[in-house]
Amino acid sequence: MKYIADIINADKMAGRSRKYKIIFSPQKFYACEMVLEEEGVFGDVSCDEWSFYLLPLDDDIISMELPEFFRDYFLEGDHRWINCVARALQLLNSLYGPFSKAYGIGRCAKMSYELWRDLEEESESDSQGRKPEIGNVFLMDRDTDYVTALCSQVVYEGLVDDTFRIKCGSVDFGPDVTSSDKSIKVLLNSQDKVFSQIRNEHFSSVFGFLSQKSRNLQAQYDRRRGMDIKQMKNFVSQELKGLKQEHRLLSLHIGACESIMKKKTKQDFQEMIKTEHSLLEGFDIRESTSFIEEHIDRQVSPIESLRLMCLLSITENGLIPKDYRSLKTQYLQSYGPEHLLTFHNLKRIGLLTEQSPGETLTAVESKVSKLVTDRAAGKITDAFNSLARKSNFRGISKKLGLIPRVDGEYDLKMPRDMAYVFSGAYIPLSCKIIEQVLERKSWLGLEEVLRLLNGNEFSVTESAGEDSPAWESQRIILTVFLGGCTFSEIAALRFLGKEKGYKFIFLTTAITNSARMMEAMIETKA
Repeated sequence: MKYIADIINADKMAGRSRKYKIIFSPQKFYACEMVLEEEGVFGDVSCDEWSFYLLPLDDDIISMELPEFFRDYFLEGDHRWINCVARALQLLNSLYGPFSKAYGIGRCAKMSYELWRDLEEESESDSQGRKPEIGNVFLMDRDTDYVTALCSQVVYEGLVDDTFRIKCGSVDFGPDVTSSDKSIKVLLNSQDKVFSQIRNEHFSSVFGFLSQKSRNLQAQYDRRRGMDIKQMKNFVSQELKGLKQEHRLLSLHIGACESIMKKKTKQDFQEMIKTEHSLLEGFDIRESTSFIEEHIDRQVSPIESLRLMCLLSITENGLIPKDYRSLKTQYLQSYGPEHLLTFHNLKRIGLLTEQSPGETLTAVESKVSKLVTDRAAGKITDAFNSLARKSNFRGISKKLGLIPRVDGEYDLKMPRDMAYVFSGAYIPLSCKIIEQVLERKSWLGLEEVLRLLNGNEFSVTESAGEDSPAWESQRIILTVFLGGCTFSEIAALRFLGKEKGYKFIFLTTAITNSARMMEAMIETKA
């Protein structure tokens, strides 16, 4: 606003008279008008709102393209975007509702839901007699499950996002992928015949699929050899264009795979994944910590080092003060003292915290420590500290069975559960919660988990006493992620949908991944 006001004032000084219009999207804020008024230009401008809430990225993904939502709400506690979410829900409800059941977990989810209900009451829309097309809506805060967003992605679409950054559903493939000297922009959605078949696959099975596909294409090209003129004419007019298009996409995706392989081999990806899996399962914590230290000392990447530290902190329910101090010092020495504010942010949001003494005692330990004198108790506590510590993530993980017990190898080509999106090591918590609630049709029986997740859950049945809503619409679930959602979660829920006969539609404030989350927390403008 200040910038706009400066331009207008400069024009006035120069004696230019113009008309000014400001278009706010997705909504206008009172604070903006205040600034214009203070700068004395409010009377010179006319304002308008462009209520742009929903951008369809694909058949089943709608994004609000508000990447700033995560930082604004979860770090700054700024509620201004909640209105947008509520209006987006109102819009979808007016088109495809009325939604018959709403579930949610998290403070933001609850506020958005309540504001949406208020908007519904005010607008008195005539959705009563209509047949709903979407039966259920599920709202979830990002802070319910940070772990999933912090893990390295290994499904193809997630890897492409981590490596090349998918923006608004399209990606820039550079010269290393296109094997020419220019980069090209590719739209990644279900219209891309090749991509739609590999997007949800684990990376290990993508190469096999692509080589099979190229053999099939070659066979189709080779058919033209024994054709007569008429068949040839048909082939050229009907099939050739499609084959060429598919061939182009195929070579792009093969190029992308090779590029990902090169980058990941350079970054020691296998070791990193191994460390992540140990953190998720709670084994070899010491080894993992030294891997992270080495990662920091080798200055591999400031974002990756932060991500691993956050993953360690969250899975362990905070770092013991000694580790916290040592990692923080090494990080600041490696990547620069300007990151001090970043640590402050991560602590505020709960991604990288330090345990306060006394949190680490379990019931048994506190009984033992009462029996011994204080000094000895300190030693005992230290000894216990190095053993298993109680952590919410561990507790939740046990209660929900997030770490699958596998006999022998986990078959990634024929996955049996949602864990395949993390190589069979971990079922995404957010997706597991959704699965459990839909199975039970309520939060009943999940009280223990909710206590560990800090509650704020709700489930509301909207349509009262009418003849049961169409069975079709009950299988369709609008899943709303507040604060961003990863491609791994989308892949996992698509898999769940196939298994259980649901169809998930994703509405998210933005597509996120671990790097975007970390960047939102970083204060230094690199």
